[in-house]
Amino acid sequence: MKIAIFSDIHANLEALDAVLADAETQNCDSYICLGDVVGYNADPVACLERIRDMGCPVVKGNHDMDCGHDTSLELMNPEAAAAMQWTREQLDPDHRKWLARLRMVRQVEDFTIVHCTLDQPTSWNYVTNKYDAMANFSFQVSPVCFYGHTHVPRVFMRDQNEVHDIAADTIQIEKGNKYFINTGSVGQPRDRDWRASYCIYDLSTHTITFRRLEYDIETTQKKIIAAGLPEALAVRLAHGV
Repeated sequence: MKIAIFSDIHANLEALDAVLADAETQNCDSYICLGDVVGYNADPVACLERIRDMGCPVVKGNHDMDCGHDTSLELMNPEAAAAMQWTREQLDPDHRKWLARLRMVRQVEDFTIVHCTLDQPTSWNYVTNKYDAMANFSFQVSPVCFYGHTHVPRVFMRDQNEVHDIAADTIQIEKGNKYFINTGSVGQPRDRDWRASYCIYDLSTHTITFRRLEYDIETTQKKIIAAGLPEALAVRLAHGV
C-alpha cells in the first residue's frame, strides 16, 4: 500500500491538483491530509470540498481552527489576518462546521498524524530543530508520526542514543527507531523552493519518499490578486518563503 501524505494546502487549488495527479501516477492507494486546508490563497471552498469529498483522514490545522471557529485574529500578522477574514466570508456554515469538527490527532494504520506537535497540539508550536523534536518524541507512541505547520520538509529520527536531523529525501524506516516527519507544504512552501511538497509512505517497503512538483503558480497568483487579497501573498509563493 502506498499512501500520499500532504499538508498545508492553504487554498492553493493548482498546487493541490498537481499533488493529487502525481500521487495517482505513483500508484498511491489512499491519501492523508495533515491540516490547514484553507488560509492565504484564493480557493478555500474548492480545496475544502475536494478534501472533504475524498473522505480521507484529516487533522485540524491552526487556519482550519480559525475558520471553523470565531477566534480573534488580533495576534495574526496583517496579511494572514486579512486572508483569514476573507476566507471566513467565502465559507458557508457547513464548510465551517466540517473544519470545526476535525480532530487534532489521529492514528492511521500503525502511525500517527498531527498538524503541529503531539505534546501540545492546540498550542500550534513549531518544530524546527532536534531540540524541539525531543519533546514530541516523549509523547509519540507509534514508530512514525507525520506533521506539518512549518511548511518545510524535514525528518527527525530518534534512536537509542539521540535525536538526528535527516535530509528529507527517501527514508528507510528502521525497527527500534522513532520518526517525526514533516511533509512540507502543498500550497505555500517556505524552504525557498516554490514547488509543492508532499511525501509517499510505502507500507510494503517501509520507505518514505518526498516529492516536489511544479504547478501553475501564475494562475494561483492571479487569483490572489483578483480576489483582493494582499499582493504579498502572491509574491511570496514564487520565492518559497
